[in-house]
Amino acid sequence: MTALPYRLHEKAYNEYIEAFVWYEKQQEGLGNRFMDNVEKRIQLISEHPYYYPNKHGNYREAKVKDFPFLIVYEVFKQKQLIHIAYVYHGKRNPRNKYRRLKK
Repeated sequence: MTALPYRLHEKAYNEYIEAFVWYEKQQEGLGNRFMDNVEKRIQLISEHPYYYPNKHGNYREAKVKDFPFLIVYEVFKQKQLIHIAYVYHGKRNPRNKYRRLKK
């Protein structure tokens, strides 16, 4: 199977950038390490979109290596597209994880 293209929800992108900035402020280079790990996980999702389990309806979750973040996404088979809804910090209230998806 060819890797599927993906798109990040605008808020997922903002969460991703905010986390990068926060980690970079904590320690120089840590933000880049976070970004690399997120990008590697997104690449794996793109190459194997059905590998990670369904957690909520059609949404799947993939853990980011070495960081307390989950990538929450869904696969649109007809469109051959992956929609990344969240780059979600695992310490946040899990009940809020899918709130945006219900709107």
